[in-house]
Amino acid sequence: MYAILDIETTGGQFNEEGITEIAIYKFDGHEIVDQFISLVNPEIPIQPFVVKLTGINNAMLQSAPKFFEVAKRIIEMTKDCIVVAHNASFDYRILRTEFRRLGYDFEAQTLCTVELSKKLLPEQPSHSLGKLVRALGIPMADRHRASGDALATVKLFKILLEKDLEKEIVKDFIKLEIEKGIAPKLLDIVAKLPAKTGVYYIHNEKGNLVYIGKSRNIKKRINQHFTGTSTKCKKIQAEVFTVTYDETGSELIALLKESEEIKINKPIYNRAQRKSIFQLALYAEKDKNGYINLKLQKADGRKKEITSFTSLQEGKNALFRITSHYNLCQKLTGLYHTKTNCFQYSIKECDGACIGMVSPEEYNARVLSFIEKNSFENQNMVLIDKGRTISERSAVLIENGIYKGYAFYDLNYQINNIEILRNIIIPMQNNRDTKNIIQGHIRKNKTLKTLKF
Repeated sequence: MYAILDIETTGGQFNEEGITEIAIYKFDGHEIVDQFISLVNPEIPIQPFVVKLTGINNAMLQSAPKFFEVAKRIIEMTKDCIVVAHNASFDYRILRTEFRRLGYDFEAQTLCTVELSKKLLPEQPSHSLGKLVRALGIPMADRHRASGDALATVKLFKILLEKDLEKEIVKDFIKLEIEKGIAPKLLDIVAKLPAKTGVYYIHNEKGNLVYIGKSRNIKKRINQHFTGTSTKCKKIQAEVFTVTYDETGSELIALLKESEEIKINKPIYNRAQRKSIFQLALYAEKDKNGYINLKLQKADGRKKEITSFTSLQEGKNALFRITSHYNLCQKLTGLYHTKTNCFQYSIKECDGACIGMVSPEEYNARVLSFIEKNSFENQNMVLIDKGRTISERSAVLIENGIYKGYAFYDLNYQINNIEILRNIIIPMQNNRDTKNIIQGHIRKNKTLKTLKF
């Protein structure tokens, strides 16, 4: 659990400042589960420049609670949490100073979103909160007020968690959980998981990732791991300490995240998926009569493929759909082997390209129409899909035919403005697997809307 906070102070000499306002949002890594916002009477005057900056003046604080009156609630909100703030050393120092005045030694593990953003958003010219939220298109109200700044920090932290592909933030959090002792039971782990689409991460008692998977129902899938009798399931059951997850809403993004993060983290029980899972590919070749044939063959990196498949059955099923949709010939797509006409011609479902009844030019135009629809070579587009909440959407960015990454957004201007979209995108590798995952999703038309630019 994270306590994401912001503090406004009176200003003044080092360690003599007082708190004028505090906002704490308790964040479980996915959503806000509790909050505390309050003005605080510092019992000393506010510096004039701070009044101009925050809009908080001495008169506003006369009837506000003093720090000792809110101290207990602050301890409740931050207990067993990592304290997160933008410039955390400042907020943590102020809190410790105020508690020290009460004779209490306040201690917490801290995480600074300035330092995290320097590491995970190195391309940003400034890492101040105001400039970061503008660059990332994060909506913000009440700048320089505790609640506005803390809420913007929550939204920034969500983006940073997404950008942290090596899961360093989560691993550090799990190490804190491990220090507390007692490993949870498997049933307790399952009970805390959502029945939603996303990627899940199985960690051992050292906090290391041992398995990464994706599912349209995370709770159900983990339950299968914990009740399965295969060798891999038994190993996972023996080693699991905790399970973390990232909701994606979109199955496409879950597939892309899983593929990328397995390659980066190399969990020991994902050995098979470290290599390409697309073993069969579809190729186009002209025959001696000038007709373009579609051939389903073992993937060959030296040849230019149209798309690829994880199994022979998946490839054949797709070919049947393609042949029917584009009015192609089963003989020329390798689905019906014969020296004469195909069976479909006999029942008048093929117009006879297999026996020269249709010119190569006319038939090839249909094949090329399929190839063009399934290729995003040199294209610029955004694939829009469901997000993690009703109000949110997800976007997959492709520029010049190259997969750049994905993002989640709440406001249309975040994808209509390409610069903001580039800033909020979680960058991903463009490789054969990602290309084929995206092609497969476009081919199945799963809730996708495409914006071309």
